[in-house]
Amino acid sequence: MRFPCLPFVALLCLALPAHAVQPLQAWIDVAAPGSVLQLPPGVYSGPAVIDKALTLDGGGRAVIDAGGRGTVLTVRADHVTLRGLTLRNSGHSHDALDGGLMAEGKHLLIENNVIEDVLFGISLHRSDDSIVRGNRIRSRKVELAERGDGLRLWYSTGNRIEGNDIAQIRDITVSNAPRNRFVGNTVRDSRRALNLLFAHRTLVDGNRFENNATGVIALNSDGLLIRGNRITHAMDPSGAGIALKETSAALIQNNEIVHCAHGIMADSPMHPINRIVFVDNLIAHNVTGVYFYGAKGGHMALGNDFRSNLWPVMIIGDGDPMNDVWWGNHWDIYEGFDRDGDGFGDRPHELYAYADRIWMETPAARFFRNSPVLELLDFLERLAPFSAPSLILRDPQPRLRRSP
Repeated sequence: MRFPCLPFVALLCLALPAHAVQPLQAWIDVAAPGSVLQLPPGVYSGPAVIDKALTLDGGGRAVIDAGGRGTVLTVRADHVTLRGLTLRNSGHSHDALDGGLMAEGKHLLIENNVIEDVLFGISLHRSDDSIVRGNRIRSRKVELAERGDGLRLWYSTGNRIEGNDIAQIRDITVSNAPRNRFVGNTVRDSRRALNLLFAHRTLVDGNRFENNATGVIALNSDGLLIRGNRITHAMDPSGAGIALKETSAALIQNNEIVHCAHGIMADSPMHPINRIVFVDNLIAHNVTGVYFYGAKGGHMALGNDFRSNLWPVMIIGDGDPMNDVWWGNHWDIYEGFDRDGDGFGDRPHELYAYADRIWMETPAARFFRNSPVLELLDFLERLAPFSAPSLILRDPQPRLRRSP
């Protein structure tokens, strides 16, 4: 059932001046549950609440403006579809999560909407088995910390976040929300492109994270699959392409991680039988390619391509570096040959720390890394070591033919 112009609302429209903004809530209130409400082009005033199954379709020409008060549109029902709407001009309260859309319901479809000039973008609270697809989301043009989250999932499970264009936000936050899928999204010019907190078994597949302080950061989130993403220009001093903390059983596969402060950061898995596995990733032009801290082992790096990183690998901690597995990676600094032509080096690739140990073991000295003095000390250490260098890693089968 469609309602292109309901009788009651039509009379209301006639009673208003031509330039007046129509209240959206009146349209929603007279729509029957399960119906399709096709809004005529125009500007409608919010905030408004949907508390029944309904399809609200703006056809790409309906604007809902909250006038700087509260959240533009709130959903408190299952089986609601929002399509072709522009939501704008929310309130300014971080405590109240003022934003474009607050959704609490199951089996929601939120697609092809524009959300702009709001504090928070889309918030899913206790919303399961829903789809957020093809939306354009922008927060306000204010300082980074003053923005709201572009997308926020809280106690929400089984949702698919796909093909959204998200920029100029604070973070995407996924908290206490397992088994969600983030596929084919673009997130740029923000703080954390994806912030996972107790978000077990999350899939992050085929996204583009560009010019954010950090790409993907995961805390206490197990069973992650992060694959096929392009993560670039995460150059905040403490930022990283992918950062894992207190996270176990993660697979990071076939990603491009380029020009970041740290390509991949990780501590050791929380459980001794679990592994954090890096397979077939391109790790290039980063300050540090891979950074392990509190090393107790449990990492496996297989078939990765390390190119033009200032430091390919840095390990901080008292653990044995041989507890990690390195095999078949391509190293652009490998000093060896492939005389039998099998594509692998004839001898293992070993990476040692010489004068680098000064700034690795003394954080205050990192300011001077790559300075002429430390470069000279490193040269002298390699030429005539004063003490035995520290072994960082050994790859017994370094790959000489890098991936295309």
